[in-house]
Amino acid sequence: MMSENRRPDRNGLFQLASEQRGYFTTTQARDHGFSRALLAHHAKTGTFQRVYTGVYRFRDYPSTPREEIVAAWLALGKETAVVSHESALELWNLSDIIPDAIHLSVPRSRRHLPHLPGVKIHTTTRPLDSDNVQALEGIRVTTPPRTLLDVTEADSTPDQLGLALFQAIHRGWIDRNSLRSQAAQRGSRVARLIDEALVADFSLYQELA
Repeated sequence: MMSENRRPDRNGLFQLASEQRGYFTTTQARDHGFSRALLAHHAKTGTFQRVYTGVYRFRDYPSTPREEIVAAWLALGKETAVVSHESALELWNLSDIIPDAIHLSVPRSRRHLPHLPGVKIHTTTRPLDSDNVQALEGIRVTTPPRTLLDVTEADSTPDQLGLALFQAIHRGWIDRNSLRSQAAQRGSRVARLIDEALVADFSLYQELA
């Protein structure tokens, strides 16, 4: 751990924040020499914007698409949280529907989850390991197959499951047999919905390829 007495490294913190769409955590700031008191000072003067508890943003950093997803992910904890469900579909560009909430998943064993306005937190016993999670632009996101299974298993299947599945297959991200096998492990409902989507008339989506 870096000492809070070290000289603040603004350039280093800005470089790190640039990899996170302008956002950084209290811990990351401390590692670059910013004490809590100094963070509070910069937030008061407007250099930094406090977004969530423990998450700040460089005020002058240009706005970028979907940056709010990164902020929520950092607030929940980048070590254990992953972007999932409809928000993962959005990051993978597999859907043109804007989710009504930011969707994140964490292990069910995790305790004391924060309340984040506009964020839907899913807890799961299924692995969030390298077989199910990938880094996308520096963000931990469920893989396309895992994402499709998660949204299918959720209370409501997204309207664009067929389109999302077609695009994932078209890009070489999905193996049909593997997806069917994984869907069967989630129960008859998920298996049926995935199978129906796989045998749908994909010609409807060709113009989007």
